[in-house]
Amino acid sequence: MRLRGEGGCPFRGAGNCAKDEGDPHPTDKPEGAASRGAGNCAKPPSDGTGNKCAQHKKPRGAGNRAPTNDLCGSKGAHPGRPRKRERRRATLPDRGRPPRVNALTKRVYCAFGSNRQAVGRVSTVPTVYDVAERSGVSIATVSRVYRNPDSVRQQTRDRVLAAARELGYVPSGNARGLASRSTGVLGLCFPDSSDPDTESEAGESDDDDAAMLYSDQIIRGMERAARRHGYALLIAASLKVGPESLVAKVAGRVDGFAVLARTVPTEDLEVMSRRLPVVMLAGPRESEQLDHLDHIEVANEYGERELTRHLLADHGLSRLAFIGSAEDSPDVAARFRGYRAACAAAGVPVGDVPDLRAPTMTQAEGARAADALLDRAAAEGTPPPQGMLFANDQMAVGALHALERRGVRVPDDIAVTGFDGIPLSRLVRPALTTVRQPMRRMGEAAVELLVQRLAGRNGTGTGAGSDLTVRPGVPVSLMLPVSVARRASCGCG
Repeated sequence: MRLRGEGGCPFRGAGNCAKDEGDPHPTDKPEGAASRGAGNCAKPPSDGTGNKCAQHKKPRGAGNRAPTNDLCGSKGAHPGRPRKRERRRATLPDRGRPPRVNALTKRVYCAFGSNRQAVGRVSTVPTVYDVAERSGVSIATVSRVYRNPDSVRQQTRDRVLAAARELGYVPSGNARGLASRSTGVLGLCFPDSSDPDTESEAGESDDDDAAMLYSDQIIRGMERAARRHGYALLIAASLKVGPESLVAKVAGRVDGFAVLARTVPTEDLEVMSRRLPVVMLAGPRESEQLDHLDHIEVANEYGERELTRHLLADHGLSRLAFIGSAEDSPDVAARFRGYRAACAAAGVPVGDVPDLRAPTMTQAEGARAADALLDRAAAEGTPPPQGMLFANDQMAVGALHALERRGVRVPDDIAVTGFDGIPLSRLVRPALTTVRQPMRRMGEAAVELLVQRLAGRNGTGTGAGSDLTVRPGVPVSLMLPVSVARRASCGCG
């Protein structure tokens, strides 16, 4: 047996071919034979002995697996298909597969299972792991610094906060929610009662609170109480179409919800109350379907009754006019009941409906209402009213401006009163007599109720530090007191 040439078989290496010189070599193609792939291997898929070329899926039986350098299976030399692993690595870049990134450490790894190696860190938003690494503490310590700072030593807390400031780290509310199944957010939904006239007039004042309206005061009270309990406040408001389209979005992002009366349909409130605590603000309970909800209102009827009694008894007025709203407001309805009760007690004739209904409770509509009442009296040949009682302060302020333009003196000719006690009421001239209701207190009470309900659901107590007492399954009804602010617009002060 002789070797084939001095260099031996080019596919086996020198001196490795065991074929006789006269024997056909596997790489010699018979005449007319078609090429088998890129390697042009002429060996048939099977030579009858069970041995197959490595290119043709050789069987793996004993003695049949070709060695590494068997014929055309030479590693790196055979021009045919590469091995499976080599083929996978060779084609991976062509597939465009990105490298794997560890979601926690942000390190980049190659995509080859056990052979993966960290090749760097992705530049991204700083995480709690970055803060822990920078400050030399555990991630649990960083979490405690933000969630319960008193449980961490001052020196450690300062070091963690300094590292967070350097990195620009902000705790993720979504991550907290996943861990605690809470969002740390309370919601408030109310109709937007913004009044451009009030904002414009308040802009001329040095008082920063002058433009704050009824809902603004409630928001401020809720924000103050929510911050005290570690919650943020999410607000949804709409003027014309109502906030119904926002209700589902807000409810899905908060732990508890406060809603002003007649702002959200009863059906939506019923659905929301099944998954989170809901507190109704202002007005009486709307229906028996909502009897299970906590409810906060002010003494609207009592306040208006006391204000009307003051005008009748203390100032001797007898011709009064009540200006309400065209909208079906439960608060305005309660105030009108108080007005009628006081008039009836004094023996003063009073109608079953307000003397005039304004489309919206704004300054502009208040001015139009004052003009309409005076024009009606002139057309009927009757004396004008001695007192105008408006359902809110915004309309009353607008009436003061309209009467001043017409040369009507307040309170000498006509007394004007409002309801709410917004900051602007004490800044106009003459200062407005009104019924002051605790709007900020209402917002604070709403948060206290929500926090206690959440604490009861989570089994963490009943809201220590609050003067409110709640029991599971028992709705709470609060009636907040009001007071009459006697000022110059009625002849006082």
